[in-house]
Formats: sequence, C-alpha cells, structure tokens
Amino acid sequence: MINKRLLVKNLLAHNDENSFYDKKRFIAIGEKEGKAKFLKHVCALANSNPKNNSFIVVGVEDEDNKIVGVDFFDDSKIQNLVNAYLDNPPKISYENIPFPDLPEGKVVGLVTITSNEKVCALRKNIWKYYGGAVFFREGSISLPKAFDIKLEDINSDKVATIEQHARNNIELTLDGVIDFLNNRHSNLTSNYKVFKEQFVLCWAGHEKKVKSETYYSRVDIELINEQVKLFYSALDEITINYDDDSFTILEYVQLGLSKQQKYFPLEEVTITFSDNGNYAINSELLFEPPQYDKKTLYHIFNANNALLQKLENNIRLTPAERVDLEFLPDTYLICYLNGFEEAKELMESARSILKKTDRHVYQSLKESLRVLRKVRYS
Repeated sequence: MINKRLLVKNLLAHNDENSFYDKKRFIAIGEKEGKAKFLKHVCALANSNPKNNSFIVVGVEDEDNKIVGVDFFDDSKIQNLVNAYLDNPPKISYENIPFPDLPEGKVVGLVTITSNEKVCALRKNIWKYYGGAVFFREGSISLPKAFDIKLEDINSDKVATIEQHARNNIELTLDGVIDFLNNRHSNLTSNYKVFKEQFVLCWAGHEKKVKSETYYSRVDIELINEQVKLFYSALDEITINYDDDSFTILEYVQLGLSKQQKYFPLEEVTITFSDNGNYAINSELLFEPPQYDKKTLYHIFNANNALLQKLENNIRLTPAERVDLEFLPDTYLICYLNGFEEAKELMESARSILKKTDRHVYQSLKESLRVLRKVRYS
C-alpha cells in the first residue's frame, strides 16, 4: 500500500520535472486556459508513459520545490472532464495529501495518470489547442508532435522504484492516527475504524444530533494508510454511515434566497474495501436544484452584479447591501442552476474581488464553485 505523502516527497527529492513527473503551483480547471493546459499535460504524460503511472504534484513552488499547498480540491468528476476532451483518455485520479506544516484546509494535490497504452489526443478544440493534437513530454515540457508518433516505455523501472520506496509501514500508520486524533483535531469529535484488518479511516467534525440522525460540519476524513484526505469542508454538513465493508458519506448543501435556506442532498460517496487489499470509491450525484421565479432571479442577479461593481470601485456598501453580499455566492449559484449561464463567469471573476474585500464570503464562493463543478461534470 503506497503512502502518498512519501510518494510526493520522493518525487520532489529525487527528480526534476521529466517525462513522468510534473509539478505546478496550482491548476485552474475552472477557466478555459487552465483547463486546456491541464489537459495538454495529462495527454503528454499519458503518451510518454504507456506502461506505468505519471504524476502531477500541485501546490509546489517551481524554483525551490517549496511545499506551499493548495485548497482541498473535491473533484470526483475529473475523469469525466478528461473523457470529454481526450481520445483514448488515461485513467486519472486527483488526491489531496495533507502535510503537517500546511495551514488548515491546505493540501498538496497529487494527480496520478495511468495510460491505456493507446495514443492519447485532444478530441476537440480548446483554447489555442486544436482537436486531433497529440502531445508528448520532452524533458520538462509538454510539446505537440505531428509525425513519428509511437509510444515507448522508458520509465517503468524508475517509477516502480519510486513507488516501492513509498510503501507504508505500521509505524507510519500509527503515527498518522495519533496525529489526526490527538493533535490536528483535538477540539473536534473524532473517531476511527479499521476495515478488512488493513485500512484505517479517521474522521472528525462538529457533531450535531437532529432527532435520530447525526450530522457533522467542518468535516475532515482521511485514509491514514495512504495519507489521503478523502473529504474536507469548512461549511457544508454530512451524515456518515459505515459497516464492516464500506464507509458512506452523504453531503448536504445549504441553499436558498436570502434567509429562506434549506438543506439539499448533494452527493453520496461510498468507499468499499475488499479483502484483497484494494478499495473503490463510487459517487452518486443526488442534487435536484431548487427552481425559482425568473423575474425574482433577474432582480437578484442584477443586484449581485451591482454589488461586485461597487466592491471593484471601492465604494462603501450600505448595511442592507452587506447582508445581500453574504448571500451572493448562493444566489449566483441558484441563478446558474436556473439557466443564467453567465453567472458562472461572474462567480469566477468575483474570486479576486472577494479575496481582497471579504474572506468569509470568499470562502462561501469557493464552496459554491465546488458544488457547481460537481453538477457540471456529472
């Protein structure tokens, strides 16, 4: 069983960027340019490594390999994105790896790319890249190739050695459990369970009982053996259920106009553990977006745009406008779910404005964009 934190350390320590490994300060697949560049690198790494895994480490400074981290990236639908834009798409996963010195909510992203041993190519135009383009790695750069296209296996031994050096042991697992329960989450309700005598899963959060149901907020869930953060949310609430073979998370999202808020089931994620040392993660989107009167939404949509304009021009908001700003991420999301396509671009452009003016609303915006991402790629 591979300890993903050790794997990241080994990649950073022993290798500059090469034909099976790339590193990024961040990726921005919510924007067209960022999405195109990400797909280009995935395509190039898959073609350059037909027989073994390739990796992209996210949250690392390029010059000195300093680990700075990125926000927890909850995108179980990233395979859907790759399938939509690439022919012969590789199998791809994005895992969130906690590091002790990073702030709460920050992780290192690890993208693992497994080729299907066929030539991978862009299926359609995106940004400045044309459909049909094929990319390969040349050193640390992903470049297009138009002739003499064939897949060569040159890195299997190197990757196998790196992965072997990242194998887990009982000491690392015990240290991880103690650190999770006693240090990082000593102020939260926390617990753990061992599945199939191999997998140790820990979770922590604020616990709230409503009738016979227990809900958790500010939730952190980690698979300790692999040092992978499976779920993290500073805002939304979830329920947890488990038996001897599986662990299920049902996530709820709070939405509504103004103070008329309701909880809606968003997604159910089930982790199933097998006796052979493997596990599978399956997710099902349950979200049914609330529908509202279009005339009301037009009024709210225009009011949101006016609020952003004021913030951009450093104009002081009235007390009533401050209240409206609190609900801006939710109401933009509701507008998008009710057919206002331009609301997504406005949410993306609001990032930089809110990051400078209101950190609380900025955090809420990131949560709304996370919900939108799940809905769009399902």
